[in-house]
Amino acid sequence: MEYLTAKSAGFCFGVKRAVDTVYEQLNKGGKIYTYGPIIHNETVVEDLEQKGVSVISFEDLKTLTEGTVIIRSHGVPKEVYEVLNEKGIDYVDATCPFVKRIHQIVEKDRNEGKRIIIAGNPNHPEVEGIKSYAGEDFIIVESPEEAEVLNLDSDKEYTLVSQTTFNMSKFKDIVDIFEKKGYYYNVVNTICNATNERQTEAKEIATKVDAMIVIGGSHSSNSRKLFEICSKECKLTYFIQTSEDLKAVELPDSVELVGITAGASTPNNIIEEVQKYVRADF
Repeated sequence: MEYLTAKSAGFCFGVKRAVDTVYEQLNKGGKIYTYGPIIHNETVVEDLEQKGVSVISFEDLKTLTEGTVIIRSHGVPKEVYEVLNEKGIDYVDATCPFVKRIHQIVEKDRNEGKRIIIAGNPNHPEVEGIKSYAGEDFIIVESPEEAEVLNLDSDKEYTLVSQTTFNMSKFKDIVDIFEKKGYYYNVVNTICNATNERQTEAKEIATKVDAMIVIGGSHSSNSRKLFEICSKECKLTYFIQTSEDLKAVELPDSVELVGITAGASTPNNIIEEVQKYVRADF
């Protein structure tokens, strides 16, 4: 079976930086914790746990007395920093710089009296962190449909930002809806370039192939968005976590070319294993 792999597949800058940070801290010794999973990939998290890294929650943090805490690539709410500083706990901030930029934009504009609108998944840890900088009067929209039924105060000034891994097409639709409604607002497209490139390339490949494979963690928001995008272009689109999942996939005899892409938290070794499986076993 022939395959076509997206050049943008796999670790993005922010994820690689975060994962490398954990392994660097392991080499220094001492007890290591990550606030939440360092990235949304079960294979990576399990490997770190086997090496002695513990994943902790906010409740765990409040009782922590030793060790080093590494803040995940998605970022964390302001309250986490407050507890870390109050307790004098050592920590390394591995928040993606592009996420940090959103925190700064949101905090600045909120202090200037603007109401913050966040395009993103309200349950995603990145959005949890962003909204902590937005004050109490913020809005989260997850889709153009939600934006369409939103009724905002036309006399109020707003700032619209986005989760870094949000679907670019949906973000543009949301912007168009707000413009149509005539709201007084400032748009800051905070979808990172890596996300935009990954989504664009995945869509392009999905139009050319007979079947499409999207590799990502079960909790990976950006991987799920890739699956959503590819599914619209290629009916035979499969979402998997590792090559093992492909054993349950039976492709029609008519399939000659398979496309492969992967989310920002998928390690290269998993992508390579999928490529080998497609080449040898399909």
